[in-house]
Amino acid sequence: MRDKVVLVTGANGGLGVAVTRAILDGGASVVGVSRKIEQSAFSDKTFVALKAEIKNLQVALKVVDGVLSHFGKLDALVHLVGGFAGGKSVAETDDATFEQMLDINLNSVFHVVRAVLPVMRKNLHGRIVAIGSRAAVEPGSAVGAYSASKAAMVSLMRTVALENRDAGINTNVILPGTMDTPANRKAMPTADTSKWVRTESVASLVVWLLGKYGDDVNGAVFPIYGRDA
Repeated sequence: MRDKVVLVTGANGGLGVAVTRAILDGGASVVGVSRKIEQSAFSDKTFVALKAEIKNLQVALKVVDGVLSHFGKLDALVHLVGGFAGGKSVAETDDATFEQMLDINLNSVFHVVRAVLPVMRKNLHGRIVAIGSRAAVEPGSAVGAYSASKAAMVSLMRTVALENRDAGINTNVILPGTMDTPANRKAMPTADTSKWVRTESVASLVVWLLGKYGDDVNGAVFPIYGRDA
């Protein structure tokens, strides 16, 4: 991945740290985006921190401009931004929760993909990897808004794969089960974490998809469910 430039959204989250670290270790330069991120998050000289909340296309375009101003090009997007809300049935779910899940899990990737595609299509090459959730294909009770937003994201990304394969752009989605992150450990202190998905496992797959062996993979949806599968 040397000489590659990767935009990582949610770069300092529970999964983001592992993914960003793996990409940097692979030799790529990374622009890490988050609402609260500092340059000190990673010591590598090839890392640039960019504070932003991708809530519309205008913000996403500014982020892409920031990548281009720092490195002069953009080879890949890894979208890790996501959020969770649950505990209520569909009938009990209020409008605000449903809209929040759509904003975080669907709209954010919609905005940033629209911002990166013109650059990638011009270069006739690009990689897009988005992180979804097992719930996108195996919804459970009391998580309807979350599951629906993740399912819609998967559909959107598979459409992007079809629409841009002519320009050498590969788009794929990873669907992890419950991941072993500090936030999940805090939320579920009595859970058997040995069955959870290691963030390093997801990071390794991301790096593989961004590398040369990812040339043959487009429109795929990868389940990583851990030992609880």
